[in-house]
Amino acid sequence: MKFTKMHGIGNDYIYVNGFKETVMNPSEAAKRLSDRHFGVGGDGLILIQPSEKADFKMEMYNSDGSLGAMCGNGIRCVGKYVYDYGLTDQTRVSVETKSGIKFLDLTVKQGKVSQVEVDMGEPVLKPESVPVSLEGDSVIDREFTLGEKKYRITCVSMGNPHCVVPVENVQELEIEKMGPLFEHHSLFPDRVNTEFIRVLDRENVQMRVWERGSGETLACGTGACAVAVACVLNGWTQEQITVHLLGGELKIRWDREKNRVFMTGPAQTVFEGEIDLERFLD
Repeated sequence: MKFTKMHGIGNDYIYVNGFKETVMNPSEAAKRLSDRHFGVGGDGLILIQPSEKADFKMEMYNSDGSLGAMCGNGIRCVGKYVYDYGLTDQTRVSVETKSGIKFLDLTVKQGKVSQVEVDMGEPVLKPESVPVSLEGDSVIDREFTLGEKKYRITCVSMGNPHCVVPVENVQELEIEKMGPLFEHHSLFPDRVNTEFIRVLDRENVQMRVWERGSGETLACGTGACAVAVACVLNGWTQEQITVHLLGGELKIRWDREKNRVFMTGPAQTVFEGEIDLERFLD
């Protein structure tokens, strides 16, 4: 099986061209291939497949083998892959995901995609749709007690569930301890991605993320979108912000008139490889 290792500001995945390759057990393959010591290494596996609804289909598996709904950094790399490897010559493409069809605008420099803007769609705030087990029309700046500490949480779905949590010090946060407590809390029936943030000013937010199924990652595109929405709803920032993550920066814009969130950021190819997947999984 041929594969390509790619990343969007450090959120790295193993990409496979489903037009040419067949992965028989993608869940197990994702777990084994993602291992950074005994496999290729990555936050998961993404298959680029044919689609009856869009130009392409993105099938995403987290590093624990679970099927993911959407990945903002991952889908930018899908856009780069399909253009750079000649699957399309268009600079605007549609990609089917588990959370709907997303539209990508590709910036091409010297024949290669350098940056991608993604229309990430509408943010979802209804608790039952996020999902989060709380009453009301939305969960905005709601008090949440975890252990002996109280937090203020805002919950948003961007095709997958997010819980945005302001903290005093993002850098010194014990995220390996706090992340799993949020992810597996009974408040979140489908588990949750948790964004720990500090608002720097009206245009900049610092963020670390604990992703369900992957642990801490260097970046999360849907998480950055959820953060932008949460910041606007709480009156902390303007509608267009820069989110500063461990792996780099993302530009996020929430067009409230159209109620759509746009994410812009880079996509990079790291290396190509080939593996006897049947023997590897044996």
